[in-house]
Amino acid sequence: MASHEILKAHSRANNNFINDMKAGKLAPQQIAAYHEDGFIIACSLFDEEEIDLLKRAAKEDRALDAHAFSKDDGSGAKVRLSLWNHPGDGIYGMFARCHKLVDSVEQLLEDEAYHYHSKMIMKDAKVGGAWAWHQDYGYWYQNGVLTPNLCSVSIAVDPATKENGCMQVLKGSHKMGRVDHILAGDQAGADMERVNVARQRYELVHCVMDPGDALFFHPNLLHASARNDSDHPRWAMICCYNAKSNDPYKEAHHPRYTPLNKVSDDMIKKVGIKRFEDDKSDVAWLEDKRDASARSLKKEVGAG
Repeated sequence: MASHEILKAHSRANNNFINDMKAGKLAPQQIAAYHEDGFIIACSLFDEEEIDLLKRAAKEDRALDAHAFSKDDGSGAKVRLSLWNHPGDGIYGMFARCHKLVDSVEQLLEDEAYHYHSKMIMKDAKVGGAWAWHQDYGYWYQNGVLTPNLCSVSIAVDPATKENGCMQVLKGSHKMGRVDHILAGDQAGADMERVNVARQRYELVHCVMDPGDALFFHPNLLHASARNDSDHPRWAMICCYNAKSNDPYKEAHHPRYTPLNKVSDDMIKKVGIKRFEDDKSDVAWLEDKRDASARSLKKEVGAG
């Protein structure tokens, strides 16, 4: 094939992918807001029936509970979570692989997205710990990911309120670029000298959400959450995606580029309450001892 034909073929393929991305749920003004502010909230991305299936499955899933581990927030309180690398064929995988979610992420990445990992954050009433101020890329950088062209989507399973420790973000702080991170308790926290200055310059936003709302956020966005001292739990499933062109250059505890098999949106209701204990897929659970990102920061601090 002549070089000009190769260029034409590449252009056609690229145009086809761009057209596919336009199938996402995000409007042009939402995409612009994401790039300007570092986040957007898509209200009611998932309907009441869909989110009820996810909630019922998660809160009765013995496998999800068995693979949960805790992260000390530095004050003695703990955040409990379960994390898996591959989406699987159960209810969680249908959420992470459905067109309305993945196509929307691809609108933001302007590239093919693959599943980097998902996790269930379990902030139970009265005992759920805080998350320190951090950027996700502050520790994903340690995994050989060259650029911050990733996107995370936090899906509210329970109502997220100020009282039960909803996510807080510094609007526009992703424009700061990657900030140095250090270990605080079991968590990787951003350099607080810069965080404190950023809090004076960027608007603090509490991401109050109803079940089914989805928060799309940039990996360099500074975010945190307070303890849950309320009588109400705050569970959220966070699906993280990397761009195909941003394939990590080395092996780590999260996957390198793995093609994502998207599913139609109606598969969420068709699969129903298919929990991890009912799904024979190898989702590659991440055990706490294998999560080397934060510990590598401790080594760097020690070496200094």
